[in-house]
Amino acid sequence: MRATLIEETSRQTGSMQLTPEEQAMLRGEKGPAVQEAMEFQIEVGSFFEARRFVPITHAHVMGDIEVMGDGGLDHLRGMGEKHARCSVPTSSNAQCMHFHDDARLRQDEDEADKEREILARYKTMRIATTDSCIPYQQVYQPKLGEHVAWGDTGTVIYANSVLGARTNFEAGKASFAAALTGRTPEYGFHLDDARAGSILVSLQASMTDFADWGALGKIVGHPHQDYFAVPVFDEFKRMPSSDELKHLGASLASYGSMAMFHMVGVTPEAQTREMAFRSKAPQHTMVVTDRDIQAVYDAYRYQDSASNIVVFSGPQLSLFEMQGLAELFEGRTVAPGMAAVVTTNHMVYCDAKRLGYVQTLENAGVTILQGVCFYILQRLSKIREENGWTNLISNSGKLVNTITAHRFNTVLRRTRECVDIACTGRLA
Repeated sequence: MRATLIEETSRQTGSMQLTPEEQAMLRGEKGPAVQEAMEFQIEVGSFFEARRFVPITHAHVMGDIEVMGDGGLDHLRGMGEKHARCSVPTSSNAQCMHFHDDARLRQDEDEADKEREILARYKTMRIATTDSCIPYQQVYQPKLGEHVAWGDTGTVIYANSVLGARTNFEAGKASFAAALTGRTPEYGFHLDDARAGSILVSLQASMTDFADWGALGKIVGHPHQDYFAVPVFDEFKRMPSSDELKHLGASLASYGSMAMFHMVGVTPEAQTREMAFRSKAPQHTMVVTDRDIQAVYDAYRYQDSASNIVVFSGPQLSLFEMQGLAELFEGRTVAPGMAAVVTTNHMVYCDAKRLGYVQTLENAGVTILQGVCFYILQRLSKIREENGWTNLISNSGKLVNTITAHRFNTVLRRTRECVDIACTGRLA
């Protein structure tokens, strides 16, 4: 009997080394939900040739009805039947349902009911339904070297790069499994080797707007589409803000599928160029100037249309972005034939409302959505058709890339120019 048990355990774990606690999970001693999660994580770990698990301090799960579909909802129901509960603090990513009364953004009621069920099941699993794709700005900021398990590409690249924490892109099921077991397979960006820089970028551009950072992400990410490519930005002359680095990371992840970058003298694992590359030579070198940034803007073309939309989303806006937009929209009104949409999370919205930013934006005719990112809205293609929207103008490099799947003609513009377009209706 003992020999049979050892043989079965070895078959299930492959080459992974399990601690006594992990072995107990695999045997089902912590419940069937944890056992199933551990079995899945061993499969993932074995595929990526991980030798062991690392404990995590926080999980950030992805799952909405637009992304997970009915199959994913059934999986969530199955976890509920097994009384699944998270063993570490866990937050949730942005949702695809806005639960907002704007008739132009009508969503399917049956799907909305499923989304409400997802949110309810999150709560029974001990998931804090933060509905945020920027948890690193409001919810949880892991420390240098801290292991976490985060879903959503924008959160992962920020955690690895700006905070020096360690995480891979955790897919929906993987993020749930990590939340239940409190660990994740040690591969990829949990290991030192993957975190070494590989591309040297001499950043000589002025970088005066969030959109410039998105353009930079496109310039670097698009020709180097590699999960394990790690750009190292050097020679920039000032300290970027959290929001600027947020837009850079989101764009690199979108255009290049990248999960990490360094900025010499800024990010914690890049005090020097040598430290960023871990004493290795760059595989590629690039120089980015103001002319290169402008060329990104110049490459976008408008299509003739009487109905267009300006969107500030992807990632959700911080409190300071909300403040800046309120100042730009104050005393102005969104033009006929135009729509303007902002997305943020519940925490930022509450503070922005208290500070008057929400009222200013809504007085100008801006629609503010909580807890979502625009590009994952349920039935977005239909929403575009129903409103006749052709051009989508945004200051988000990530958004203008990802949302093309919904057949918008996308145009990247700087923030002030986006506001001017929204309020004048003139495409420039």
